Amino acid sequence: MTNQKPSLMLVDGMALLFRAFYATAVTGQFMINSNGTPTNGIHGFVKHLFTAVSSFKPSHLAVCWDMGSKTFRTELFSDYKGNRGEAPIELIPQFDLVKEVVASFDIPNIGLAGYEADDCIGTIANQSKDFAHVSILTGDQDMLQLLDESISVILLKKGYGNYLVHTPETFFEDKGITPKQMIDLKALMGDTSDNYPGVKGIGEKTALKLLQEFEHVEGIISNLDRLSKSNKTKIEQDLEMLHLSRLLAEIKCDVPVSCTLDDASLRIEKEKAVNKLMELELRGLQRLLPIDEMFVS
Repeated sequence: MTNQKPSLMLVDGMALLFRAFYATAVTGQFMINSNGTPTNGIHGFVKHLFTAVSSFKPSHLAVCWDMGSKTFRTELFSDYKGNRGEAPIELIPQFDLVKEVVASFDIPNIGLAGYEADDCIGTIANQSKDFAHVSILTGDQDMLQLLDESISVILLKKGYGNYLVHTPETFFEDKGITPKQMIDLKALMGDTSDNYPGVKGIGEKTALKLLQEFEHVEGIISNLDRLSKSNKTKIEQDLEMLHLSRLLAEIKCDVPVSCTLDDASLRIEKEKAVNKLMELELRGLQRLLPIDEMFVS
């Protein structure tokens, strides 16, 4: 009976777009069309999207986006993601255009000012998991904290069509902790990519050991006297940052967004989709559109 549940794929739009852009930008292949607009990121995004659709055959699909760099996390910690420079000039026009392309496929674009795509994905995944099998397509390991018996995470690997699919079981085999404990793991060790420090001097190995013994941050703090003198000192000195890092690490699953299964039903109007691809001179992509009658009308 469980196999009859619909399958909803939630796509981390920024993760796909950035990955696609940088894969070709490194060699200067910006695919500038006759309007002077670079399209390399959009081209790769569409290729990633429909390669995944072909591989995993979701019945429903939605794409989530960051809506600017200012979020509740930057209000909590002004240096959050502060190590990231401005977007390359060739990528900037592609942010809006890629959403137009997604809309031409009748796939919902979802984003909310003040929150990250991760928060929208976490919220919709939790809203949907009781009546759909949810998969999250991303390159971002932060999403692994969302793993659940009805939520899997598909991590993009190098190239197209290469994935590492995680379930709660595979995550536990890999790390020796539960997906929810990943929030505490990042609170302890920090995240260089998102630019928050966690507890100075505590790396992944020590953090995993502490979580396997004491379960979560609060468990560690209430057992400080049982820690080695070195670890106890490190945590006591960085207690405030430990709590702050945990807030930054946790994906919010209660933001005011929603997406019904009806909205996300994967039904592409071929003519509308192909016209948009032709308008932007995105050649060679229409062969990737799902041509199964189930998808295309």
